[in-house]
Amino acid sequence: MRIVLLGLVAIVIASCSISSTPDNKIVTECPNIVLILADDMGFSDIGCYGSEITTPNIDALAADGIRFTQFYNTARCCPTRASLMTGLHPHQTGIGHMTNPPTNPNRYNGWEEAYQGYLNRNCVTVAEVLKDAGYHTYMTGKWHLGYHDKSRWPLQRGFEKYYGCIPGACSYFWPHGDRGLTYMNEHVPAPDSTKYYTTDAFTDYAIQFIDEQEDENPFFLYLAYNAPHWPLHAKQEDIEKFVGKYMNGWDEARKNRLKKQIELGLFNDEMKLSERDSRVRAWEEVPDSQKVLSDYRMAVYAAQVFCLDYNVGKLVDKLKADGKYENTLILFLSDNGGCAEMYDEFGSKPQSWINRASYGGAVSYGIGWANTSNTPFFEYKVHVNEGGISTPLIAHWPKVIKEQVGTFNRQPAYLIDIAPTLYEIAGADYPETYHNGNNIHRLEGISLFQRFEKQMGAEHEYMFWEHQNNSAIRKGNWKALKGVDEEEWQLFNIAEDRIESNNLAAQHPDLVKELNDKWYEWAEAKKVLPKQVNVEQKITK
Repeated sequence: MRIVLLGLVAIVIASCSISSTPDNKIVTECPNIVLILADDMGFSDIGCYGSEITTPNIDALAADGIRFTQFYNTARCCPTRASLMTGLHPHQTGIGHMTNPPTNPNRYNGWEEAYQGYLNRNCVTVAEVLKDAGYHTYMTGKWHLGYHDKSRWPLQRGFEKYYGCIPGACSYFWPHGDRGLTYMNEHVPAPDSTKYYTTDAFTDYAIQFIDEQEDENPFFLYLAYNAPHWPLHAKQEDIEKFVGKYMNGWDEARKNRLKKQIELGLFNDEMKLSERDSRVRAWEEVPDSQKVLSDYRMAVYAAQVFCLDYNVGKLVDKLKADGKYENTLILFLSDNGGCAEMYDEFGSKPQSWINRASYGGAVSYGIGWANTSNTPFFEYKVHVNEGGISTPLIAHWPKVIKEQVGTFNRQPAYLIDIAPTLYEIAGADYPETYHNGNNIHRLEGISLFQRFEKQMGAEHEYMFWEHQNNSAIRKGNWKALKGVDEEEWQLFNIAEDRIESNNLAAQHPDLVKELNDKWYEWAEAKKVLPKQVNVEQKITK
C-alpha cells in the first residue's frame, strides 16, 4: 500500500504493487495503460456515440467498459495534449494558445509565459511520473507540445521510445519536410507514399515497442493518431466503403445520429438537436453537383475514422495475444470537437504542404459535416460551447471495470482528471520539484478511479475553460460562456439545455456574478490573462 499526494487529497493506493527482487527485477501487478487520442474527431463520430460510421472495435471497448457522457477537452489540439499529459490547465504548462509552427520558431516570442508555445519546466508529464514509478513509456503519433528544440521533444519529456510527427498535422501518405517523421530523437526520410499511411504506421510502431520490451514491467503507451484531422487522406479501398452513403446530406445525418444516441441511452428522449449552422444551406438547396463532391468529402472523413477503428482493433488483438488484455486500462478520447475553422460551407483549407496528387483525399469536409460530427451540439473546435469541448471518453479495464460494464457515467469531468487517475492506479508519486529542482504545479484534477469501481465519484465544484478568448465556467448544471470580444456572459442549464439554446443570464444575475468572479480569479491564478488585463476591473464587487 502506498500513499500518493494528489493536489490536496491523500489517496491510499492498493490497486497495484511494485517491489524489487534480489536480482533487481521489478515484480508488479500494476496495469498497463494505453491512452488513445483521436484528432479533431467530433462527439458523435463513432458508432457507440451515435455515428453511422462502422467502428466495431471501439464499440466493443465501450460495450465492455464505461462511456462518459459529459467529459470535456480544451477545444484545441495542443492545449488538450498539454492538459492530458500534465493534469494541469494548459496555460500552466505554457501552451495556453498554440505551439510554435515548424516554419516560425519565434512566433510567440514576447507573449506571456502561459502562451510561450511549448511545455515549460514547472510541469511534469505522465511519462515522466510513470517512468519514475517503474513503467516503460512509449509514444507514437502526434506530439504537438514543442518542436524547434529537442529539449521539448518526447524523449526529453519522459518517453523511452517515440515514433511520429513532432509538429502536429502532416500528410497521411507522405509526411515530409518540416512536417516529416521522427523516430526516437532523429528525423527520418519521407516514406514511400504508395505503401505508407500514418494511422497504420503509428499502430505498427506501438506494437513494435511492446514487442521489444524484454521484462515484465508495466508499460504506458500514448497512441496519438492524427486521424481524422485535415488534410482528409484515406486509403481508396476504405473511401469506397462510404461513397454514396452521404447523399442524403447533413440534415438527415444529424437527425439519424440523434435518434441513435437516444436509442443507445446516451441521451434521454428530451434531447433536442441544435439548429443547423446559419452559414450552411439546407441540404435540399445544395446543387446536385456539389452534393456529389460533399458526399465524397464526408466519405473520406468516414474512411479515416474507419481505419482508426481498425487499428484500435489491431492493438487490442496484440494485447490479447500477449495475455495483457485483462489488466490493461485503455482510455479512448478526442482532443476537441469536429473542426470547422477557416472552412466554408463545403470545405476548403489550402496549404502548400498538402500534396495529394497521387492518392485519394480532400482538404477538408466543411462546416455542414463538422456540424454533423458534433451532433447534437452546436459550435466546433476552438469554441468552448458543448460542440467544441465535448468528447467521447471510453474506459476499458476488464480486471477492474466489472459492475460498470456497458454503463454510462453521467458525471462531468475533464482532461485534468486523466493524469491523477493514472497516478492513482499506478501507485505513482507526484513530485513537488523536478527538472533540476524546479517547483512543479500541484495537480488540478480529480482521479476518476472511483468511477471505474462504482457508479459515482468526486466532482469539481467549478470547471474552467479558455481558448482564444473563448471563455467558460461550469458549476453543477450551470454553465456560463462568452465568445471572442463578448462582454456579457451567457448562462445555460446544461441538464435541461445541453445544446445551449436558452440563455438564462437575465433571470439569474447573482449566479452570473458568482461565475464571473470565479472565472477571473481562476484566470489570474493560472496566468490565463495577459498582464495588461486588469483583473480587478473584471471582478464585480
